[in-house]
Amino acid sequence: MNIIAVVLVCCALSACTVTLNKQSPNIVLIYADDLGYGDVSCYGATEVQTPNIDRLAQQGLRFTNAYSAAATCTPSRYALLTGEYAFRREGTGIAPGDAPLIIDPSRRTLPDVFSEAGYKTGIVGKWHLGLGSGNLDWNGEIKPGPLELGFDYCFIIPATGDRVPCVFVENHHVAGLETNDPIRVRYGKKIGEDPTGMENPELLKVRADRQHSETIVNGISRIGYMAGGNAARWVDEKLADVLTEKAVSFIDKHKERPFFLYFSLHDIHVPRMPNSRFVGRTNMGARGDVIVQLDWCVGEIIRTLESRGLSDNTMIIFTSDNGPVLNDGYMDEAEERVGNHKMAGPLRGGKYSSFEGGTRVPFIVWWRDHIKPGVSDALISQIDLFASFAKITGQTLSDQDAGDSIDLLPALLGKSTDGRKYIVEQAMGGYLSIRDREWKFIAPGPGPELMKDKNIETGRSPVPQLYHVKYDIGEKENQAEIQPEKLGEMSERLKRIQQTPDRLINSQSY
Repeated sequence: MNIIAVVLVCCALSACTVTLNKQSPNIVLIYADDLGYGDVSCYGATEVQTPNIDRLAQQGLRFTNAYSAAATCTPSRYALLTGEYAFRREGTGIAPGDAPLIIDPSRRTLPDVFSEAGYKTGIVGKWHLGLGSGNLDWNGEIKPGPLELGFDYCFIIPATGDRVPCVFVENHHVAGLETNDPIRVRYGKKIGEDPTGMENPELLKVRADRQHSETIVNGISRIGYMAGGNAARWVDEKLADVLTEKAVSFIDKHKERPFFLYFSLHDIHVPRMPNSRFVGRTNMGARGDVIVQLDWCVGEIIRTLESRGLSDNTMIIFTSDNGPVLNDGYMDEAEERVGNHKMAGPLRGGKYSSFEGGTRVPFIVWWRDHIKPGVSDALISQIDLFASFAKITGQTLSDQDAGDSIDLLPALLGKSTDGRKYIVEQAMGGYLSIRDREWKFIAPGPGPELMKDKNIETGRSPVPQLYHVKYDIGEKENQAEIQPEKLGEMSERLKRIQQTPDRLINSQSY
């Protein structure tokens, strides 16, 4: 081959690569916290308006049968990033604030898939999957963490807003930490001289239960104790602004090449402390106002993409990590001021619960000019984003990768109404249930039927429960006794999936 031919071949290959990169959509996954099925206006809310989220729904595809993998945050996030149900791994319940990293850095993760496809990857916001390998020194290098799991950049809340340490971690270090004021963190026993909610309730902006009454930061008592790191401590009323600014900065920095941004919002998790410009925007108090604040965050991402000329080639996925809760440790009048608002819409239960309100969540996919606007009733899980994104970026999965994730890209793009054959839901405590396109089975188990402190039905019962959720969305009529064949079929399916990766089972016909 002569030199001219070689040059022509190289140019052709280069052109193909450029074309591929231009066709690879940027992905922005906006992950709300504790946002219920009925908490936004495009899903039926009337007491609060969410115009930016509604715009995504009007211009994109809104799903009515979409689920988080669990009814609490840590297992949902674990499943999202690994493509594996959290019940398959010990230590994946709600992570303590000082938990080590619960995802093995040697396994392939969702950000790994994007990175292998040439994307820049970033996470901004809540993490809550542990950091370090035990006995973490917050004043040194904080690893392993997101950067060891495939992210190129991270700016995170280490655990939750109601747990210490109340600082941001940027890449491998606490952001803004002064060396002469080191951070100390301890759970279970007080450390340092900072006031606590139990000892100094007069210093609180909002009262809290016993669990949330330890070290006071920014006038709010938390779970756990911390001392030092004063310059690095966040201000709750500025959390949404700071996180959104970092998300926008990530987009700006990587707008010339494909990027994946996991924008994991703090709202509407407790403590709910909206910025002053959102206070009073609803009649529901702090919880309603932070929904409006969350909607503003979504709007800022949309405006950023449009103003940078990125909206035509960016897919936005908006969803929530689990269902809603009113009273979750702070006395912010959420229960007293909820009024006619139905946070789970027509669903029963909420966060922590085996009922549909625990895991059926808002889920919207927006990709302008690529997805026909509409509503889909396809049965999908957030765990399926792993395999679906692998498909859209041209990556392949081995049998060891994301064993429970199923490629549902045609459903996500509105090309098909076929979703999963069935889906597993995990409640607090590891209690499992399973639903297909019409029926739902909740396995029997011990425990209270009501979480009295949160006024949420747990879904637990000593007898099996079977609901025809296609027609009985509120799970009101248990048909276990009159549908014994269906009960046996669903029970057997759940047992099978506990032993076998979901992708393998779903690929088989029944």
